[in-house]
Amino acid sequence: MDPDKDNGQGNFWRQFGKYSHLAFVLPGAVVVGLLIGGALDRWLHTTWITLAGLLLGAVAGFYELIRTIIQASKET
Repeated sequence: MDPDKDNGQGNFWRQFGKYSHLAFVLPGAVVVGLLIGGALDRWLHTTWITLAGLLLGAVAGFYELIRTIIQASKET
């Protein structure tokens, strides 16, 4: 079987594998930003860094999401 040959089922699973990480990137980035911000708040005895970490995580998640979508549109 030729791996370069593009059949229907192989193409579906390849696309599924390529794009399934998008469901985890945005929430994962937000949670990581929130956890790091909360840890810095406890360490530095402040209250605003959690919000900054949350916003930074959201921006990073959306950046990765948009970057992946642009890259996918260039491949087609």
